Amino acid sequence: MKHFLSGILFFTLSLLQAQSVASPSKKITLDFKLTAKGQPTYTVSYKNKDVVQESAMGIKLKEKPALDANFTILGTKNATFNESWKPVLGEQSSIVNHYNELTVSLIQNETNVKMNVIFRIFDEGIAFRYDFPKQTELNYFIISDEVTQFNLTENYKTFWIPGDFDSNEYEYNETKLSEIDNSKIDMNNGIGVKSIPGKHIVQSPLMMKSDAGLYVNIFEAAVVNYPVMHLNVDVNKYKLTAQLVPNAIGDKAYLQTPCVSPWRTIMISDDARDIVSSKMILNLNEPSKIEDTSWIKPMKYVGIWWEMHVGKSTWDYAGSQNATNFADAPKASGKHGATTENTKRYIDFAAKNGFDGVLVEGWNVGWEDWNGNWKEEVFDFTTPYPDFDIAAISAYAKSKNVKMIMHHETSGSVANYERHLDRAFENMVKYDYPAVKTGYVGKIIPRGEFHDGQTMVNHFNFVARRAADYKLMVNSHESSRPTGYGRTYPNYVAAEAARGNEFNAWSVGNPPMHETILPFTRLLGGPMDYTPGIFEIKMSYYDKSKTEQVHTTLAKQLALYVTMYSPIQMAADLLENYEKYPDAFQFIKDVAVDWDESKYLQAEPGDYLTVVRKAKGSESWFLGAITDENARESEIKLDFLTKGQKYKAIIYEDAKNADWKTNPIAYKIRTVTVTSKSKINLNLAPGGGTAISFELMN
Repeated sequence: MKHFLSGILFFTLSLLQAQSVASPSKKITLDFKLTAKGQPTYTVSYKNKDVVQESAMGIKLKEKPALDANFTILGTKNATFNESWKPVLGEQSSIVNHYNELTVSLIQNETNVKMNVIFRIFDEGIAFRYDFPKQTELNYFIISDEVTQFNLTENYKTFWIPGDFDSNEYEYNETKLSEIDNSKIDMNNGIGVKSIPGKHIVQSPLMMKSDAGLYVNIFEAAVVNYPVMHLNVDVNKYKLTAQLVPNAIGDKAYLQTPCVSPWRTIMISDDARDIVSSKMILNLNEPSKIEDTSWIKPMKYVGIWWEMHVGKSTWDYAGSQNATNFADAPKASGKHGATTENTKRYIDFAAKNGFDGVLVEGWNVGWEDWNGNWKEEVFDFTTPYPDFDIAAISAYAKSKNVKMIMHHETSGSVANYERHLDRAFENMVKYDYPAVKTGYVGKIIPRGEFHDGQTMVNHFNFVARRAADYKLMVNSHESSRPTGYGRTYPNYVAAEAARGNEFNAWSVGNPPMHETILPFTRLLGGPMDYTPGIFEIKMSYYDKSKTEQVHTTLAKQLALYVTMYSPIQMAADLLENYEKYPDAFQFIKDVAVDWDESKYLQAEPGDYLTVVRKAKGSESWFLGAITDENARESEIKLDFLTKGQKYKAIIYEDAKNADWKTNPIAYKIRTVTVTSKSKINLNLAPGGGTAISFELMN
């Protein structure tokens, strides 16, 4: 009996002690333990140095005891997982998913509620989630808060955007963690919504760098049936706490067991390239639920879109005649962009230049009434304007082997869109549209949900799932930012969900460093439809009174096709602007959008990025290099090329006198013969870039 009791005591004490798990490379270690009060906590170290100090974990429930203390460990389980999987579309033809896992099974002493905490430790970071098994003690429940903390060790340099439950379309701030203060930021974000929860709340992913050169990124993965996580920053203690987005009445999430939370992720490395190239977020999502994915294809497209942003044409039929709805609209204004004639012109251009598709915005009735009125019944998603012959356009596109991309602007009326969703998708199938660009401009009506709340997360995911039933691809705009759900539903090919190129047409625009930060933040969760390729950079070209411009050189616009990954890429400028610069346009025509291999050669958030990618099923490589407002020189080794082969390198680069402010269109093109032993010097102008295509020579 004495030996038996001592065995029980040893087992009990061992469960109270820290449970440790290391990454496959042993560089990252996570320790889990319960405090004396039974609160779950974790600690993370990198190369034997603390990165996250002891941080609290748990969930607060509405009208139930909080799940953040009084726990006992029932047991632990360790596992190792190592596989390779093939994405349908992606930066790599094969992705390695290798991690060590620790599952800690907990029971709350007073309530007998069971909760598991699952940790996965990768070579580039750690992830954990809360798992609620089926149980009578906890069936249906409401989350009021998440206790999850990230207790950092120092005052990192931080790249952040302010907390806004309705929009992520902000330029990034670069400050110390202790200097985060969004109370002085203009929160009028361009979509008619302003929701700021507190001056020290920021959005994830949060990219940080220590003075010693350690890179840390806090994000989340697999946000399904759950709200988006923002971060509440204690600027004095460098402690971050999860801030869940509420619904219209203040609740955070409605759940029923069995269920799980999203993964909370922390990426860590002393090499920035490890962060930007990480596939950890994708790996934390479930595999594809679509068995036949043959219809999911990459697309390069042009479209009737930028001409509305620069004021050449309008989305609505009545144009400047100030009609409040289509029923009261006078005859066509003559400025409507989505006409049959104009659409055929885009189809001809796409066919001539080898593009896959044409997007048309403003094709359907309702645009006179959509912005600022916040009505439910604005669009029906099937009724075209009188000057848009959808049947004739569909037939014409088919004769030219060009696919049409449908546009569904919901104007924030999500319930209305869901009521019409099947009819809208049936209409797309009828007229052979394989992809839809959805839009969610404005506040969500009628109930006043937030774009980042549980209701809207469920909606965005539902649209992708329902579209899969019709074999349709989805590219969402003004949505919550992706967290890897495109692995599970690969027809969710892209999203905007950040401040895109459009802001350069009618606002202060995006600073030159903007595109060097997005790959470290927004793009970690999935491809972004950034809409690059603007050649006429100054808006004074269209109206001499305008001072807006794209904060870039023309060469940088080419490089973005490589640095800003998306399997659906737009040549966003007006067709006539491409016809004026046919030699530069050649790169957009040539560049691939789906890849076998990607290598991040140089990377520093806020400063520069150099990426090279190998086209899917080809020996062609494409390089993109971009910089912030500073000119930059570097030397690139071409050892990624196949040994023993010669390549023709066509280099699209900034001219010597190029500058994003004063001389943005100055570029030059040169051609050299290279091998895997060659080197190329890059000379990037302020706000500039370089794009290179490598073609295998016979």
